[in-house]
Amino acid sequence: MDYLIWHAHKVSRRDRERIKNQKGCVLWFTGLSGSGKSTIANEVEYKLNKSGYHTYLLDGDNLRHGLNKDLGFDYKDRVENIRRVAEVAKLFVDAGVIVLVAFISPFKKEREKARETIGRENFIEIFVDTPLEVCIKRDPKGLYKKALNGEISDFTGIDSPYEKPDNPEIHIKTVDTEISEAVKIIYNFLEQKGFLANEQK
Repeated sequence: MDYLIWHAHKVSRRDRERIKNQKGCVLWFTGLSGSGKSTIANEVEYKLNKSGYHTYLLDGDNLRHGLNKDLGFDYKDRVENIRRVAEVAKLFVDAGVIVLVAFISPFKKEREKARETIGRENFIEIFVDTPLEVCIKRDPKGLYKKALNGEISDFTGIDSPYEKPDNPEIHIKTVDTEISEAVKIIYNFLEQKGFLANEQK
């Protein structure tokens, strides 16, 4: 595609970040279905919003209603699912936004590709670590029951693997951590790493 040319913008990412008083980044929440990814991501976004920061939450289920509605759940489509999300998140970072991505994203290789796409310095992997038996017990959407009954195939944790992160920036063990404490851990990380302006609390 030699005929495609990347157009430089007069307004830079730093210009956009300056008026937002923050640094764009991606909080990438990964974990089993029912682990609490979306719940924690929602609460983190709420706290950031109330503190005056510009955010956007990309939720796996929500994107499958629109951008990714043409994708299934086999390996090939799951890879494409994550690729598209990473590209969208990259654009938000360029806009100076703090992006929260809540996706199972079960494969290490695809999460690493997302990190490379978005930029390693912009990517914060958050492992929402919940034992499978706890997720099955919660089963908020009834999906584990269907998977165990053979009504759903290629379901992560049942007949499709979940590859745990080796060295996530943030590791939340939900059995031992309340949601409010998880939010505080993530918010404090953003402050300490300089993504949030010191004068905004």
